[in-house]
Amino acid sequence: MALTSTTAQAPAETLAAVTTGGRRLPRLSFKIVLGLSLLAFFVLMAIIGPFVAPYDPSQIGTAVLAPPSAAHLLGTTNNGQDVLSELLVGSRATLVVAFVAGALATVLSILFGVTAGYLAGGPRGELLNMLSNIFLVLPLFPLLVVVTAFLPNANAWFIAVVIAFVGWAWGARVLRATTLALRNQDFVQAARAVGERTWRIIVFEILPNEIAVVAASFLFTVIASIILYTGLIFLGLGNLNEWSWGAILYWAQNEEALTVGAWWWFIPAALCTALLGTSVGLIGFGIDEFINPRLRAAGLSRKELRAMSLNQGLTPVYRDGQEVGR
Repeated sequence: MALTSTTAQAPAETLAAVTTGGRRLPRLSFKIVLGLSLLAFFVLMAIIGPFVAPYDPSQIGTAVLAPPSAAHLLGTTNNGQDVLSELLVGSRATLVVAFVAGALATVLSILFGVTAGYLAGGPRGELLNMLSNIFLVLPLFPLLVVVTAFLPNANAWFIAVVIAFVGWAWGARVLRATTLALRNQDFVQAARAVGERTWRIIVFEILPNEIAVVAASFLFTVIASIILYTGLIFLGLGNLNEWSWGAILYWAQNEEALTVGAWWWFIPAALCTALLGTSVGLIGFGIDEFINPRLRAAGLSRKELRAMSLNQGLTPVYRDGQEVGR
């Protein structure tokens, strides 16, 4: 005897089934795979780069402005320094600033943004919201310029902390708005009714529903940190004795590498900076597609979309616990 279900599948559920081939978890998009691959490459470069660099990046050689060759794969500078060694050693400082600043800023965004949203309407919530607004209007790059002007030998770790300390407010505002929408949901009200403490409601009830927003905030801060740090060092601010991709670009610009045609001096560092930012951006776009069914639909083939349209609105028929038709 056939048993017919009384409700049709929701469009989102149908779309998830089509995009995953019947599995519950959607497949990883090409953007996430490509972004993670590029990011893994740069992380590996930052870890082993100083150990596999063929030369000391500060060592002055006799081959001045030599183009790429077997002895110097990426050529040399006007002082005979190996560009490949500078690139490998400088990757660590760039990634340290990017991910340390991103992690610290994300923690501060969660601490202030989610708490301010949950306690909105009370004095503590308004105080946290006012603090977020104050940091929101602080000009980040001019403040970094002032700090590095007073502390010209500031290392990458210190600059990362400064970026995080000033740049957390953007993510906090988004998390506050999301928390305001979640705090009156039934599962939060139920947790409050049974006497759960505030911090447990925030950590175990609200925060898991904001993972996508937290991830987006982290990735945005990472990209901003890469741009800020590289641009800051390129302008000659910060510690130029610490090798980074921005320092390579600074010395190439200062010695007029473009004018003399030494393209190998600045193109590798600029390309690595662009690819690192691109990898983080691809991961962010991939996460959006992973959690948003409407964005996932943009990547469906015609066959999958046709199957989805045929399946929507039809009632599945089950026999012996298995679906046999519609």
